[in-house]
Amino acid sequence: MHDIRSVRDDPAAFDAAMARRGIAPVAADIVAIDAARREALTELQNLLTRRNAISKEVGQGKRAGADTSALEAEATSLRARNEKLEAAANTFDAQSRERLSTLPNVLDPSVPDGPDESANALISQHGEPITFDFQARQHFELGEALGMMQFEEAAKLAGARFTILRGALARLERALGQYMLDLHTMRHGYEEVAVPLLVNEQTLFGTGQLPKFAEDLFRTTDDRWLIPTAEVPLTNLAAGDILPVASLPRRLTALTDCFRSEAGSAGRDTRGMLRQHQFRKVELVSITRPEDSEAEHERMTGCAETILRELGLNFRRMLLCSGDTGFSSTKTYDLEVWLPGQAMWREISSCSNCRDFQGRRMNARFRNDDGKVGGFVHTLNGSGVAVGRALIAVLETHQRADGSITVPPVLIPYMGGQAIISAG
Repeated sequence: MHDIRSVRDDPAAFDAAMARRGIAPVAADIVAIDAARREALTELQNLLTRRNAISKEVGQGKRAGADTSALEAEATSLRARNEKLEAAANTFDAQSRERLSTLPNVLDPSVPDGPDESANALISQHGEPITFDFQARQHFELGEALGMMQFEEAAKLAGARFTILRGALARLERALGQYMLDLHTMRHGYEEVAVPLLVNEQTLFGTGQLPKFAEDLFRTTDDRWLIPTAEVPLTNLAAGDILPVASLPRRLTALTDCFRSEAGSAGRDTRGMLRQHQFRKVELVSITRPEDSEAEHERMTGCAETILRELGLNFRRMLLCSGDTGFSSTKTYDLEVWLPGQAMWREISSCSNCRDFQGRRMNARFRNDDGKVGGFVHTLNGSGVAVGRALIAVLETHQRADGSITVPPVLIPYMGGQAIISAG
């Protein structure tokens, strides 16, 4: 959500910021609606002043035995005018909030301009693309050959874009999630939180999924929504609160199932586990002071990179361009892992700084040590990391010529000592 004052104070700058997102000028309309709202509120205040004065005059007149009928008629007229002005002010306020709530965050100056992922900027790279002395297989080929990854059976139960894992691959997926949680809580200082998988509309509004992206979500018949990511409930734990500045930053993590309709992705990644309606992810959320969010963004991304490094994966950090940066983010790093089976870099984590965009939507503020409210908190979120995609990367990176999989050393304790996954 944007501060209306920033639009009002410099409409040209706001339009220029939205233009980087491909949005036509909107500031003039927003400022006009706001001016009408403020005019209505000013008249309301003048009416209140006059009504108070009339009330006093009527009281004085009646005590003196004077005729106050004219004053009382004026008061009646003012009450009717007051109701109309209140309705108009509420309408203008709703229109202003609606316009502002559907506009994306202002991009950081460091974000490169570009239409899509082709313009993303390489920041760093860990390792080179892997090649084998045998024909590399994709994860679904490996999983099906092992007899531990089933797509037709999942489709029988739920339709397309679902997967059943069995045996050692089911345990490997569980091991990945547990390892990630342990690393982030024990070494990176995040607090583990168990959160609801169903949330209300206001919660999704707070993090920016609603109203703009309703088609990407699953909705229940009683108007609850399945979470697309644990970012939604974790970030909203601060909604409506005024947090002591001494308690910041707050670093939270959760391992949850996530649910996405994948609207608009027809024909993309139809085979395998890359794009699913249901998947598991370890989410990282930080709530900080404004002056700390940039450094926290770097720290959070580094925490996600630690996972990939310890799993023996080759990856790179990309700074997303203007056309690829998410709605609520001012700046996003994507971590892309090399998948030998696909011979491609694929996203495995996104880490975003939203600054006060979500804090303003949630009305989440902080209180300074002097007791004064300092403003809206800054929020950050990142995948730490997507468990299903980590499973894909582990299978393809650590595959062997016979189709078996070498378990990364950090996961062996979570696998009960099993170091190799093979058929039978």
